[in-house]
Amino acid sequence: MGLRFSVLASGSTGNSMVVTNGETKLLVDAGLSAKKIEQLLEERNVSGEELDAILVTHEHSDHIKGLGALARKYDLPIYANEKTWEALNKQIGEIAEANVKVMDTGSMIEFDSIQVESYAISHDAAEPVGYCFYEGDKKLSLATDLGYMSSKVKEQVLDSDVLILESNHDVEMLRMGKYPWNIKRRILSDIGHLSNEAAGDALSEILGGKTKRVYLAHLSQNHNLMDLARMTVENILEQNDITLNDGRLTLKDTYFDRPTEWDSLDEE
Repeated sequence: MGLRFSVLASGSTGNSMVVTNGETKLLVDAGLSAKKIEQLLEERNVSGEELDAILVTHEHSDHIKGLGALARKYDLPIYANEKTWEALNKQIGEIAEANVKVMDTGSMIEFDSIQVESYAISHDAAEPVGYCFYEGDKKLSLATDLGYMSSKVKEQVLDSDVLILESNHDVEMLRMGKYPWNIKRRILSDIGHLSNEAAGDALSEILGGKTKRVYLAHLSQNHNLMDLARMTVENILEQNDITLNDGRLTLKDTYFDRPTEWDSLDEE
């Protein structure tokens, strides 16, 4: 079947995605209620009993809300680095000792034929990470909750067949919005979230011939619009002579309330 995935939900109200090769099924983050995640999985014809593990990017509630309940209900191992585990222990309730799996940042583990590599990112959490998934010569990268896209992150996600990249906010919408200034300042900082403009700038530096699709993720419901995010990124790419109309590269949407269609990395 090859490597494929669905972003179950993405945004400030909750984040989760499922990655599979047909045999192994991995959940990345569980930032909605366990019941809601089960519903979203069912929309993609996956049951909780089929999951093999949960990978955690960081301990903010929009990434772990249903984590403890899912792990207990389905007896699932949870993978996170040590500092994230220290932060999680206060939030998710008791987890069976056998299901507490420490995955050091920068390490790679294997689930059947899927290799998963974590890498450090910049965000206001204990030790946040992104993930790259490999099977054969295919590579899927997840890069959200980024204050900025460092050279190391750019190098990490380079040559991805598919990239899921944060495009959280429009800077002017955020500045004019109703959030208190201290929250705006955090979002705009190097440990906050990636703007539409920053996402476009980063993509213009790292896109090569191998990347076929880029999913714009973790959009703010208050300070962004799906069409605006896509238009901003597309304009920046075109300014850098990267066109989206030749069929070789596509920008895709993610949603806060419904899953994306299955995307197979074997598809051109």
